[in-house]
Amino acid sequence: MTGDGRGAAPPAVRRAGDDGDGPPSPPAVELDGVVRTFGELRALDGVTLSVEAGEVVGLLGHNGAGKTTTVRLLTGILAADAGSVRIHGMDPLVDGPAVRRATGVVSAVPAVDGRLTAIQNLRFVAEVFDVDRDDGERRARELLARFGLSDRAEDKVEGFSSGMRQRLALARALLPDPSLLLLDEPTSALDPVASRDVRELIERFAGERSRSVLLCSHNLVEVQQLCDRVVILEHGRVIAEGPPATLAAELAVGRLRLEVERAHAPRAGRLLEAAGLPFEASGGRIVLTRPGGVDVPDLIAELVAAGVRLYAVTPEDASLEDVYLALHERERS
Repeated sequence: MTGDGRGAAPPAVRRAGDDGDGPPSPPAVELDGVVRTFGELRALDGVTLSVEAGEVVGLLGHNGAGKTTTVRLLTGILAADAGSVRIHGMDPLVDGPAVRRATGVVSAVPAVDGRLTAIQNLRFVAEVFDVDRDDGERRARELLARFGLSDRAEDKVEGFSSGMRQRLALARALLPDPSLLLLDEPTSALDPVASRDVRELIERFAGERSRSVLLCSHNLVEVQQLCDRVVILEHGRVIAEGPPATLAAELAVGRLRLEVERAHAPRAGRLLEAAGLPFEASGGRIVLTRPGGVDVPDLIAELVAAGVRLYAVTPEDASLEDVYLALHERERS
């Protein structure tokens, strides 16, 4: 175990090529043309995606889009009907023990045993993964301290709050020192403070030793804060993939905020309507909700020529919510 309490990477998941002497390392997660059906329902329809070492990727989509099915395929709970599923180049159905050792899984419902104490939950995981007894005990104590649970180590988990249970679930997932975290709505049942704590823990994990995270979430603010890249599913298909800023540029979404003389706002609104530009207005504040392709200097010149007194023009970056809604509208049209 290293001096900072993090154990060495399991031999089964050491990535070839990390020292520059071998071939390139395989992605932490790789799905290629994956299909999974449940009767007549096609839950995944040719899904291809990857998560590289050290990358945090958000997997987005409405309920039923295929996010949880993807996680279950990656953990070997389900088998694909077609295509391939790999974790560090390993097949979860063939290399189950090595994949489970390399992968920590945290869902919306914390996987902890309320009948046991916090430390007993972690000791159980250490035993299951055959972690050396002394190393396992030391790592368990370090994780409890790191997650603010040291003073509750000997308390039964049945008395823990939702936030404490979720922090303990993260500790359980991290005890075998996985190189990959699969997170399925990890903060959906938490209050804002507990959600913030869990997000900080995820950020810290991802920043250590090129570890990877696949985060499934409906919380678009959370995903934008944590993720390098997003993959968006719709009815089991990937409809978009890339950094949020890149997707926003491709979709021409964002906002342009105008501050005008209140009395001149109706005049400005009529000009924008005539130009076919969608906007929202409140008093002297006008927000163009889809300013992509707008020549801002020309727009300002037209407003001034129309007698609109203009105080400020402020472009705003698109949020991930803007991107998501634009994609959803595109798919429906």
